[in-house]
Amino acid sequence: MVKRHHQIDFAAGALVFPGGKTHASDHDPAWESTTLAWGETPAPQRALRIAAIREAYEETGILLARHGDGSPFRGDEQAGARRADIVATPEGFMSLLADFGLVLDLAALTVFARWITPTMMPKRFDTWFYLAAAPADQLAQCDGWETVDAEWIEPAEALRLGIAGQRSVIFPTRMNLKLLAEASNAAEAVSLASARPLVTVEPRMIDGPDGRVLVIPSNAGYGEVSVPASSLP
Repeated sequence: MVKRHHQIDFAAGALVFPGGKTHASDHDPAWESTTLAWGETPAPQRALRIAAIREAYEETGILLARHGDGSPFRGDEQAGARRADIVATPEGFMSLLADFGLVLDLAALTVFARWITPTMMPKRFDTWFYLAAAPADQLAQCDGWETVDAEWIEPAEALRLGIAGQRSVIFPTRMNLKLLAEASNAAEAVSLASARPLVTVEPRMIDGPDGRVLVIPSNAGYGEVSVPASSLP
């Protein structure tokens, strides 16, 4: 997980999963020759997965890619040094991969969840969450721009730190950490996500017996969730 910079306008200072928004270049048809599992990946998912891999690289330095012979990219200092260039010009991501003889592995990502910001929020997002086994030979390091810290942390421990007030954890992150905590390891987390039907989560406010509460679909995998509006940031 990474800690958001305190000057970011959304979730400032919060502990979050690496991520960001799609860029026009993520939709370039030329990606077909620079990715694995292009044909097996649903068309609407292709740009989303490219963006997810790019943003993870920008924010943590981890690059989910393979060499031309299919062997996994293990990371190196040269690729790490190019991160700032991609943050400034995301359209250069394809060229970076070509320079290193790499292709993106779209099949490395498993859909975990999809959340859409409630209608009452002034700024809304349609967010897809993915799981991927982290390459053992790559180190995660914050980028220093959008994120100011990076740490490997068990879901249950992240939740505990949030409850203790030692980390800021926003509602969607908290819910997904609880879902992740149902697995004992990365492989089990991927297996459970693969088997779970995807139900889009769009939280909404309703009137409860003790005031307004935030609820999410009960069939989304999180169980019955009802959070008092007064407890939300």
